Amino acid sequence: MRAPLVNFRRFQISAPWPLVWTVTAVFLLFRLVAAVVRLGVFVVRHWRAWPLVALVLLAVDTYRAHGWWPHALVAVVLAAAGGCWWWRGRDSFHRHVVLRAVSLWRRLWVYRRQWHEVMSLCGLVKKYDGGEVLPRLLSVRCSYATDELVLRMPKGQNPEVYHKAARDLAYSFGTRHCRVFSTRRHPTPHRTGRLAVVLRLIDRVRLRDRPRQVWLVFIRRDPLTRIVAPLPVPARPDFTALPLGLREDLAAYCFRLLATHVLIGGATRMGKGSVIWSLLRALAAGIRSGLVRVWAIDPKGGMELAIGRPLFSRYVDDDWHRMADLLEDAVARMRARQQILRGKARVHTPTVDEPLIVVVIDEIAALLAYLPDSEVRQRIAQALGLLLSQGAGLGVLVVAATQDPRKEVVSVRDLFPTRIALGLTERGHVDLLLGDGARDRGALADQIPLSGKGVAYVLLDGQPEPARVRFSYLSDDVIRDMAATFPAPPETQPEPVIQPAPKPRAGNGNGRHTYRPTPPKQAAPLLPPSLLNALDLNATNGSDPR
Repeated sequence: MRAPLVNFRRFQISAPWPLVWTVTAVFLLFRLVAAVVRLGVFVVRHWRAWPLVALVLLAVDTYRAHGWWPHALVAVVLAAAGGCWWWRGRDSFHRHVVLRAVSLWRRLWVYRRQWHEVMSLCGLVKKYDGGEVLPRLLSVRCSYATDELVLRMPKGQNPEVYHKAARDLAYSFGTRHCRVFSTRRHPTPHRTGRLAVVLRLIDRVRLRDRPRQVWLVFIRRDPLTRIVAPLPVPARPDFTALPLGLREDLAAYCFRLLATHVLIGGATRMGKGSVIWSLLRALAAGIRSGLVRVWAIDPKGGMELAIGRPLFSRYVDDDWHRMADLLEDAVARMRARQQILRGKARVHTPTVDEPLIVVVIDEIAALLAYLPDSEVRQRIAQALGLLLSQGAGLGVLVVAATQDPRKEVVSVRDLFPTRIALGLTERGHVDLLLGDGARDRGALADQIPLSGKGVAYVLLDGQPEPARVRFSYLSDDVIRDMAATFPAPPETQPEPVIQPAPKPRAGNGNGRHTYRPTPPKQAAPLLPPSLLNALDLNATNGSDPR
């Protein structure tokens, strides 16, 4: 029996022609608007190429109309103008012409040509929907020593992935060092003038926070292999930007000392003295004018700081009790400023009458861990704890150096907001000094060679990634000349005379000993008054001198 036939008919809905034409027009209009928007985005994104395109079109039209001689004339004029520019302003010529040409060449030949291969081999390519998503290279900016790449991460990545792949990226692109930054490396410019309002609005859009962007800095040649010469002494120290050395991008490293304490960590003979003397050189003009007072403690018997003795308003290197007294006097000065600034200001402004006090300690571990006298060690620990917890905003700062940053050695390590890591002996010391994860973010302080004395990793303001710098080296002759040229004026207030306490004495009820300055004694006669009167009478033959 044959199956019955089924008749399938197309389901049709009749629609009025005006509605069909309206929908079609709206769809085409939408596609046209989308195409215009994409063209506008392309023009804005590649705005640097349009002048070149216009110049090529103009050159072609000129060649058709007049031949080749206008092009030769323009080439001669441009060459003459470039030669004059290079002769009169070599720095600006290199910055605006040479470095831009180098940036374009390296972007096309070094990075863009092998971008897909390197990203794939370094594990930075994401798989999605049967395809591959690569980090997008946005710009390449070259300096004399570095290549700065800005790229946009694909979704599903974070900067930690690039921190782990930094060494692979460096060797893949033919360099030895690659620094990864998750925030913008250059601060927002300060705009002044008539167009300042408009420029600020443009900067707000152009320099807005972009979490998906990562900055890769490749070191083409390491400028930190050479010793950095002593930098010029500023006429007036800027406590927010003291020039101390050179960064790996050949920019001057400016250090912020205002309202902070500094801990310097490094192995023996790795350049802790370079950091201290570079800081003192940047403060030298303020030391001579009385704007800065440096109180120095050298537990090593003066082997490091005694050579610059004229720079210090107070200096101790041979008596543990006097070292404790100096720190307690700093606490007393801090307490006095608390009474003055209470309710008026939260950060002290250095003046000649109320100068910035910088307590420099060459080896803080000798005072906190290796001091044999437990009583003096407790006094020093208590004074340092008060200074580090309260003295930053009051203008009483501590700059200390140590070879061992472990907590059991430097018990007050966590109270130092600013830390500098020179060459260290152990891998774990890097995170102990700069914070957890600092080594994974590029602070390879344990790999600094012995020839890199003065090379350190520091944390810059606003950047979680440490920067690599080299502090200037000051020879003994330079230090002596600096100390003779910028001596510290005498103290405006006489130093209190503290009676040493070799034996434990009764405290003041809370377990702490109180030391008060001994008042000056009046000159006392050597003989009783009766004998003095008798001598006066004998000198006048027994008659009354009156």
